Amino acid sequence: MKHSYPNNERMTTALLLAAGIGSRLYPLTRNEPKCLTIVNAMSILERLISGLNRHGFKRLVVVTGHLENHIRDFLGNQAGDITIDYIFSPLYKTTNNIYSLWMARKIINEPFLLLESDLVFDDSLLDAMLYPDRIAVAKMQPWMHGTCVTINQSQQVKVFLAGNADSFGEIKYKTVNIYSISLTSWHCIVKKLGQHISDGKVNDYYETVFAEMIADGSLSFKIVSFDGKPWYEIDTIEDLAKAEELFSSNNCTTTKTVTLSHPNIFNMQLINAGTSP
Repeated sequence: MKHSYPNNERMTTALLLAAGIGSRLYPLTRNEPKCLTIVNAMSILERLISGLNRHGFKRLVVVTGHLENHIRDFLGNQAGDITIDYIFSPLYKTTNNIYSLWMARKIINEPFLLLESDLVFDDSLLDAMLYPDRIAVAKMQPWMHGTCVTINQSQQVKVFLAGNADSFGEIKYKTVNIYSISLTSWHCIVKKLGQHISDGKVNDYYETVFAEMIADGSLSFKIVSFDGKPWYEIDTIEDLAKAEELFSSNNCTTTKTVTLSHPNIFNMQLINAGTSP
């Protein structure tokens, strides 16, 4: 039986792309996948699960690859109120996140929150991301790199750009790599992903697909600003050091307990996020 999902219905499913090798974090990722990197005594994955539980998520789909058994052993099939499903990407060594996202096409048939496995953030920032077709962004700063966007007066994405691309005087916003995607948008995205995969473009980023769809009008995203509260993308050892400074223990308090499968971790801390402005 098919269900309709109105645009004001909160997301309860999340998709985490966690297949990558994390080569820039080596040697930390030699024996652990990137999402189990510790940031001030708590892994990236722990923080994420805590935030998703606090926001009422019921399902998490994880696309795995590198050391996938570590993620399965850590999470098990249930984390708090969240049921965990897994998809293994056998080509994780030779493909990029476009392929990981395409791998989820058959297992997800509902609106969902798309996240990457190298992000730490104040989980109150998710408050405005729980509704379909939104993109998390922050104003581009000198230390930021990667994909960015420009926006129109309606706070919708106009165009995706490479970080060093000329925006011709328009303000550039860094993509945080968190998206909420409606079921209608997902069906359109899957078709475009399939075209890229069929053409052998398995080493592209999924932002390439989003950029094409924004340009032809088949996809739209409303921006959600992540400015003003902490978040960090951890790609390198230097990024990790900055994230640990940003998310020091002084900024975190224990507010919730979630049971995981990992034998050494049962009590999970949740960032004391407060409320969104």
